[in-house]
Amino acid sequence: MTAAVPLTWLYVPGDRPGVVNKALCSGADVVIVDLEDAVAPERKEYARAATAELLTEPAAPGAVPVHVRVHGEDDVRVLAGLPGLSGLRLPKITHAASVHRLAALAPGVPLYPLLESALAVEHAYSIASAHHDVRGVALGEADLRADLGVRDDTGLDWSRSRIVVAARAAGLAPPVQSVFADVRDLDGLWSSCGRGRSLGLWGRAAIHPRQLPVIERAFRPTAQEIESAEEIMAASLVEAGAQALPDGRFVDAAVVASARRTLSLAGRA
Repeated sequence: MTAAVPLTWLYVPGDRPGVVNKALCSGADVVIVDLEDAVAPERKEYARAATAELLTEPAAPGAVPVHVRVHGEDDVRVLAGLPGLSGLRLPKITHAASVHRLAALAPGVPLYPLLESALAVEHAYSIASAHHDVRGVALGEADLRADLGVRDDTGLDWSRSRIVVAARAAGLAPPVQSVFADVRDLDGLWSSCGRGRSLGLWGRAAIHPRQLPVIERAFRPTAQEIESAEEIMAASLVEAGAQALPDGRFVDAAVVASARRTLSLAGRA
């Protein structure tokens, strides 16, 4: 990972262009225009047309990347060639074959399959490694929770760990944590982000701009983590190979790599 790895991904309904424009100024690292769950059936054609208009022009240098969560193949066909598109979120993917089919409709477009069922989680690695245009995977936890009959949030921890392993094995960035539905419960969001980070998830999708600062703070390295990483890197420059620091911490190549990643992420500000 590098300092450019996004931490905040803001969903916004595709049938509300004014809200989309506000989202682009919200401070989110990535804006996801949603053509699926956030749009009523009778407004999906309008949402697609409005999104296509938004993406007609190439993004300006330094502009916020715009991804689109599509509703079906027609969305992919319409949007795939537009210069302002940075990625497609593919909902309800269950097999690698689905990824191949959609990738053929959008050659060269970064793809992000969403795993939202038990079957999808079982096929996590084959989906993550299905195509060279796949740049990341994530869970769709609302649908997955319903599919599994899970009532407590901890019931999803195995699935979260499963896609973390699958993403790593496929050479992808760590998965982004799914949305936290209660936009007023910022303490709950903070706690949930901490749990996700401990499982290996990195960054989080949001459904309201007020969630963005909490997510940013939860996933950026703390002052203590930065200090520890700097000590490890300094020690590695003095003596190559495995060693023990004066406080007893063991340092080897894996620990150094982790410290380097921490400092890279700390350089986001």
